[in-house]
Amino acid sequence: MSSSAALRHARHLSTAAALSASSATISISKAKSKLKAEHDPDKALEIYSSVSDRYISPLSSRYAQEYTVKRLAKSHRFSDIESFLDSHKNSSQITQEPFLSSIIRSYGVAGMFDHALNIYHEMDDLGTPRSTISFNVLLSACVHSKQYDRVPHLFDEIPVKYGFLPEKVSYGILIRSYCENGSPEMAMERLKEMEEKDVEITTVTFTTILHSFYKKGKIDEAKRVWNEMVIRGHGPDVGAYNVKIMNIQGGDPEGVKALIEEMSDAGLKPDTISYNYLMTCYCKNGLMDEAQKVYEDLGSKGCNPNAATFRTLIFYLCKKGRFETGYKVFKESVRVHKIPDFSTLKYLVEGLVQRSKLKDAKGMGRTVKKKFPPNLVKAWTKLEEELGLAKLEAGDKKVNHTC
Repeated sequence: MSSSAALRHARHLSTAAALSASSATISISKAKSKLKAEHDPDKALEIYSSVSDRYISPLSSRYAQEYTVKRLAKSHRFSDIESFLDSHKNSSQITQEPFLSSIIRSYGVAGMFDHALNIYHEMDDLGTPRSTISFNVLLSACVHSKQYDRVPHLFDEIPVKYGFLPEKVSYGILIRSYCENGSPEMAMERLKEMEEKDVEITTVTFTTILHSFYKKGKIDEAKRVWNEMVIRGHGPDVGAYNVKIMNIQGGDPEGVKALIEEMSDAGLKPDTISYNYLMTCYCKNGLMDEAQKVYEDLGSKGCNPNAATFRTLIFYLCKKGRFETGYKVFKESVRVHKIPDFSTLKYLVEGLVQRSKLKDAKGMGRTVKKKFPPNLVKAWTKLEEELGLAKLEAGDKKVNHTC
């Protein structure tokens, strides 16, 4: 289906007549599942447009819509994104604030903040009520678009213009924008404003500032934020501890272990992220046996490895020349659907070829071609040619055909 044809089909989604004429509609959950695996933007549009209207709700359709927008954005098809999202204004649900907010959010995902702001200002004309729901989504869209310096201006201007008050989520997004822009000091000033206006300051807000000070290397200020958090009775929680752990993970593993034990003593349950940091610390210090032990013990700790677990461990195993072990870890990542990125797997397959583990190397290739998007499959095919695997594969096929 061509881009224009797919878009025309997508526009029909908002009208019951077009949907009733459709011969193959699907549920939103099935659409989401398909969209996760589909990297072709035109096919993504086609999947989205085939969702039956009776399954559509602002919440359930949000992720399917965002998956579709992400596929288009990756191909730099921003005019198609505008046409796709603009077509939703024809829906009878446009007068529902959560539905319109999903359009604002999707523009933010695509980095098209001016479009998000335009539709926000159109809400009166569209008959959509405003509250902090759409306001918070607008601020988040601005952050997603990496236009951090615009958030404070919008925060101060829009509530006054439209007659409502920011709340704790609004302030949380504002503080995140300051921190993302490298200004945790300004974020601390806004904390005072929250206190004056009796707006709840959450642990997440403190953790955001804590992380920003650590990133700037301002350890003393980070410690003050930590102490302030404790004094106010806002934690620290697992997220705050993980921020603290992250900033010492390249140092002594014993320091990381001590913080994990401190978490447990405080009645908190360390998560996969906590143990990933410990594993990474061991890896950076060349203690690969200890790193593997952390990985192997995750299940007994009530945790499951995530994509970062596999990516980090495979990378450092390869760095230490443990390619065979790296391949075993790779196979486990395939089993649990947490395959590492192209660069990590490139490092692994090169090592397997160097060690003449050609069967394993070819097995990796078959998996990658099934799981990766077309552009990476093309890059992998080129890599196989450079490593001589393509000739081996062709030779195997020739032998099997002869037999």
